Amino acid sequence: MFFVDSHCHIDLLNYSKIHSGIEDVLQKSIKNHVKLLLAVTTSIKNFNHVKKFIKNNKNILLSFGIHPLHINQKKYKTDTIIYYSKDMEVVAIGETGLDYYHQMDNIELQKTLFRKHIYAAIELNKPLLVHTRNSINDTISILKEKTSNKCKGIIHSFSENVDSARKILDMGFYISFSGNLTFKNSDHIREVIKFVPLKQMLLETDSPYLTPIPHRGKENQPSFLYDTALFVSKLKNVSIKTLSEHTTQNFFKLFKLKPSNFNVF
Repeated sequence: MFFVDSHCHIDLLNYSKIHSGIEDVLQKSIKNHVKLLLAVTTSIKNFNHVKKFIKNNKNILLSFGIHPLHINQKKYKTDTIIYYSKDMEVVAIGETGLDYYHQMDNIELQKTLFRKHIYAAIELNKPLLVHTRNSINDTISILKEKTSNKCKGIIHSFSENVDSARKILDMGFYISFSGNLTFKNSDHIREVIKFVPLKQMLLETDSPYLTPIPHRGKENQPSFLYDTALFVSKLKNVSIKTLSEHTTQNFFKLFKLKPSNFNVF
């Protein structure tokens, strides 16, 4: 089997106590059938750090984006986003989007920066990685306004309702689920999983966050994606192998990648 962790922050894992290095993380992942990771970045500084950290590892892909919580009132230019996103190692634009849960004093600035990321994604023909929290209506509105169906992308770690999911899917976007779907208070997410077709579903860890059951209380890591996948396969009433095939094919299709280009075993 072959799973892809479509969204992780691999640089934030605990390398002083839990992992001996990035290869250790990868080996643990591969043993659990998670053979390809997308390392998501959240600022220019973070991008430069992660790019050096992953050292052109063929099993780890790279994104560029400025997270809505990392704006710090700075007015980033569209050209700046395009400049970094043009990097040959960058396969996606983001993490970008809107967050009204943690930050409400700069909503218009968040919207402006989100639009700039969408423009860059369309210009470079690379998919978007979208963060939305307490902001799904504005997120959908801006995606439609900026004709983001031209680049498509992922609403990551989805935690909204079925109606929002339907609107996202109708735009040709994929919906990615993380370990929070296993939480006791996540019945609404589980209903969405039942609704979303396999052909538009992806899986992620968002590690080191959102650790799934049965690992709650521990740092999340890419290898734990398999536990989330098991949970989803039962909800969808499909085999774990079928889920693996669909989600992996979806990832390669969205990112226009060939499996033969990667070291998987």
